[in-house]
Amino acid sequence: MTLYTELSASAQAAYAQVFDSALALEHQRSLAGLQGSFASKLVKGRKYWYFQFTGTDLRSNQIYVGADSETLRALIAEHEAGKTGNPSALAPLVRSAIALGNASVIPRHYRVLRRLADFGFFAAGGLLVGTHAFLAYGNMLGVSWGDSTRTQDIDFAHAGKKVSLALPSNLQVNTHDAIESLKMGFLPAQGLASYVNPKEPDFRIDFLTTLHRGGDAPFEHPQLKVSLQPLRFMEFSLEQTEQAALFANEGAVVVNLPSPVRYALHKILVAGERSGSFATKSSKDLQQSSALLTALREQRPHEVKEAWQDLLSRGAGWRSRAQEGIARLKRQSPDIVEWLLNG
Repeated sequence: MTLYTELSASAQAAYAQVFDSALALEHQRSLAGLQGSFASKLVKGRKYWYFQFTGTDLRSNQIYVGADSETLRALIAEHEAGKTGNPSALAPLVRSAIALGNASVIPRHYRVLRRLADFGFFAAGGLLVGTHAFLAYGNMLGVSWGDSTRTQDIDFAHAGKKVSLALPSNLQVNTHDAIESLKMGFLPAQGLASYVNPKEPDFRIDFLTTLHRGGDAPFEHPQLKVSLQPLRFMEFSLEQTEQAALFANEGAVVVNLPSPVRYALHKILVAGERSGSFATKSSKDLQQSSALLTALREQRPHEVKEAWQDLLSRGAGWRSRAQEGIARLKRQSPDIVEWLLNG
């Protein structure tokens, strides 16, 4: 099976236009009427930007803006100069990007992403993970994935308090109200950090976080007003973030994602954890990892090698799970495993 095909130069340019325009509009919406300033923070050698302002309660608040880039610095300069984006320009850009081959999400999934963005979930440090993140990486890296698998799950994550990310925010975000306001039949699953539609049990929303001292029982995040399910090794994929645009015909939304490098390597880790009835999920994880690593070998080889060494340095438990995952990945992509270990 072909892991991916490269998108045309025109398709890649169209995605870049959608992302830049959507990012400008997100900043315009989230910062409208706020008096404050931009500040940067270095985390593990990477620079991130956020907007700091004083709220009505006289407390200092911070809104995540994004990882440092030339595009983001230009948008900050435009904001400080009083310039704003043009909402009417976005719809034709989105339609053009889709027509040229960029992947889109189905409309009802877009509605969920758009609503959580409107309620401030991503500004407060929330991330999109799972297959929708994988879909976004394709457009971001300029490729069309050979595996056209779609999922009805929409997975989100937040680092909680365990990982010190450059996603600082003491904003209050009522995620539960955001989901209820969709009026799509979602109900919180008892004892789980999930929302399920009883009429469509496969259509669900899951919220994840890093494992903490309280164990693996779900806990309610006080600022996000939603329960999160702790997972082992989750912190690895949440320590570096990027932004991407996801879109449907009706518009585009900017989301936070784990670094594609760390997402791909995290999939190897969790594949080493899964067995038995989770074998199908493990195979899907490894297919995504293989496709991503193949693309990243061409585009970001040094980042992959650095992240792999970071993973191996975290202890015997991490190394043993990685070895199990690597053994399984080797059956699908021996060349990628050889490059990762010895290349």
